[in-house]
Amino acid sequence: MKVIDFPIVKLTLCLVIGIILGAYCDIPFKVSLIISASLLCFLFVGYLISRQTLNKNKGFAILVYFTMISVGISIKNLHNQQNFNNHYSNVINLNNDDLHLITITITENLKSNPTFNRYVAKITKVDSITVIGEILVNFKRDSIHTPLNIDTQLILKGRLQELYPALNPYQFDYKTYLNHHNIYAQVYSDFSLATVESTKIHSVFGYADYIRRKVISKLENYHFEPNEMAVIKALFLGQRQDISNELRQQYVDAGAIHILAISGLHVGIILIILNNLFRFFRRFKKGYIFKTIIILILLWAFAIIAGLSPSVLRAVTMFSAVAIAMNLKRPYNIYNTLAISAFVLLLFNPMLLFEIGFQLSYLAVIGIVSIQPLLFNAIKTKYWFINKVLILLTVSIAAQIGVLPLSLFYFHQFPGLFFISNVVIIPFLGFILSCGFIVIVLALFNVPYNFLVLLFETLIRWMNQFFNWVSLQDTFIFKNISFTLIMTISCYLLIVCITRLSVAFNYKKLIYALISIVVFQSVCLYTNYSNKTSSELVIFHKSRHSVIGKKQGDVLLLSHDLDSVKRRSDFIIQNYTVGNFIDSTKEDNMSTLYKLNRKTLLVVDSIGVYRNLSFQPDYVLLRQSPKVNLNRLLDSLKIKTVVADGSNYISYVKRWQQTCLKQNIPFHYTGKKGAFIIK
Repeated sequence: MKVIDFPIVKLTLCLVIGIILGAYCDIPFKVSLIISASLLCFLFVGYLISRQTLNKNKGFAILVYFTMISVGISIKNLHNQQNFNNHYSNVINLNNDDLHLITITITENLKSNPTFNRYVAKITKVDSITVIGEILVNFKRDSIHTPLNIDTQLILKGRLQELYPALNPYQFDYKTYLNHHNIYAQVYSDFSLATVESTKIHSVFGYADYIRRKVISKLENYHFEPNEMAVIKALFLGQRQDISNELRQQYVDAGAIHILAISGLHVGIILIILNNLFRFFRRFKKGYIFKTIIILILLWAFAIIAGLSPSVLRAVTMFSAVAIAMNLKRPYNIYNTLAISAFVLLLFNPMLLFEIGFQLSYLAVIGIVSIQPLLFNAIKTKYWFINKVLILLTVSIAAQIGVLPLSLFYFHQFPGLFFISNVVIIPFLGFILSCGFIVIVLALFNVPYNFLVLLFETLIRWMNQFFNWVSLQDTFIFKNISFTLIMTISCYLLIVCITRLSVAFNYKKLIYALISIVVFQSVCLYTNYSNKTSSELVIFHKSRHSVIGKKQGDVLLLSHDLDSVKRRSDFIIQNYTVGNFIDSTKEDNMSTLYKLNRKTLLVVDSIGVYRNLSFQPDYVLLRQSPKVNLNRLLDSLKIKTVVADGSNYISYVKRWQQTCLKQNIPFHYTGKKGAFIIK
């Protein structure tokens, strides 16, 4: 049976289409609600009229699909809190510098940086005005300030500011990421100036945070090493804030970052453990019902303690459906189960669709259930032990095939030794999780350090050391792979067509597979051609520095004033070269003149020399805070646009902006508008 034949799969696909339309098309909130309500009424009437012939009524089916698309648009608009009049962005102006008394409740503790402790907070009041919404809170780090607990209510004085957008091409857009989480503003403050109103726990997340802190405090009595403790928190409590960048990168390079994120792998193993643990319920009448209820309670208790992240929600929702079907002896199909879990989650939070982890989780599972049987059947042997190894190998390969195009698009790298990481660790992960839960129970009962704790600590240390060794095999880690969205889509089309051909070979599927190959090749050739025939001049934003890049085909001529250390550690150029398929980068000193396709850029630096020019430049770049009379410069040169990069003093930038405003000349400051690109 085709996957698309399942009704819930079709409904979920329509819901996804509706959410995407709601996110990228400007459909008014009230209009979407009216259309959805009307379609639901038509649907109800249609059901009453033709309920005897629903299976054969194509018109009714089409009405259902359009209704579900409309529902997807509506729930996306409902989830966007900016559509409500009492959202803080509709009450105050985020562009001014006014100080406000802001009443907030901490809802999430984020990973701190060297300068700030960071939180997500629900905002309830601005001055005396009651509002709704969530903001990003940054408290200056000091020796006094200890991390705040979930549900802590406080009043602080600060400026609500708009989030900073991505300022350079192909840079991670943290503003968009936060917008998808309904966060549209941030505040910087000093904790010493804040007033704590209440520390009373009043939400499920608050109690979950209390339990996590209790478990962590008990585990700290065993004095685990920092890296081991960080992994334990990630594996069992969903807390990844303490994982160092170095350790995280080791797991990424080893192709095992999914180990650190509680997902389907962990929840599936936990379900197997619980299913075996409560096997004795089968002896009692109605035992399966009690067993199922207990398993569901424990699974969702674990999900709440782990923070209800998208990966946890997806996994627990899916395996809850599996647990019900498995223990109540009901037949179930994995595609139905996946669709049900996605449908339920997206109804409650449509923005989960835009979570990278959510996308990768579903694609990995779909890859496993659709591709793994084909791979295993092609290479299986008659030997039991070898087949067990092959199952692990094919599961790992199938999951990687499922996520490969999207991983290349988001992360631009491929861990060549991923199969070694998964084949070695996954067989022991169930034992590590079981051992870890026992250690947590022992810690909660204040049991002293013992052999089981030593064994658990050793296993975590060995796992870290193993992934560190795998990550050091640089030859097998392929980085900086250029991959676009259209290439991703065409690659998935190719995977689907070849998989269908492998399931049942026929002439029609062969034609589709060949067409998909041609489409993918055509997309790759066109992308390569368009990048090699294009040219542009980019003035990047870099605080206190100037960086100018001239792209001609697949070559980038780079001018900058960065020292060697900053140049190696900076990702601005790397992101740009990967995004533009740059094969080689040549570096040169800063120049006073750049030309591109008959357009000329004049660079005026701290020396301020620009007179006696034999040409009229189109653009002027002001860098290193030159002491020039901008009025005189604009009067002597017919400039189309004045550009100031991140190397200038802010006071100079503000003065130049006012001058350009008076003379009606466009002014572009890279610190606010991002990189300036001349095509």
